[in-house]
Amino acid sequence: MTLVLASASPRRQELLRSAGIQFVAQPANITEIRLPSESPKEFAEHMAREKARAIWDDAESAHPLQKAQKGGATIVLGADTIVVVQDEVLGKPRDGDDAARMLKLLSGRQHSVITGVCLLSDGFEDVRSETTAVHFSELSEAEIRSYVASGEPMEKAGAYAIQGLASRWISKIEGDYNNVVGLSVDLLLRMLREHGVAG
Repeated sequence: MTLVLASASPRRQELLRSAGIQFVAQPANITEIRLPSESPKEFAEHMAREKARAIWDDAESAHPLQKAQKGGATIVLGADTIVVVQDEVLGKPRDGDDAARMLKLLSGRQHSVITGVCLLSDGFEDVRSETTAVHFSELSEAEIRSYVASGEPMEKAGAYAIQGLASRWISKIEGDYNNVVGLSVDLLLRMLREHGVAG
């Protein structure tokens, strides 16, 4: 079995490597648009599914997939992480000002991190999600400016990295830490086992 990760995220790749899971990375380029009727959970799952399908269906960009198929069964893993605070879905910030806006929303509040996970193969399409509650300390204007200037908030859902400089402001989490980083390895392994992939 070969696992194809439909993501360029270095955080997801590191989580898989740390767990001893072998994979081939093949980033999926999709437009992330939330449908009016979608809940945050449905949106995260929808995006994970679309990423997996993009790699599965797009022969032109599936060279690693084609290579993997020669050696046996292939499963594509799609994942998408969003941050939800006060009913607003926070994706990746557009720029520094947007990152500062997101951090002000998170300051002194609890928010939810939802990661949608999709496993797609010849025999199945399985889509689920994991939710973790994260509590942020109060941030001063100076702390927000300094953090945005560090560049770390960019390319991060919710404009922060729990495993980076922002760790100093996390007062408590309820749930799976890895889920906040970008992928619940526990959920992934449970899904794989249910589909007969062990070890």
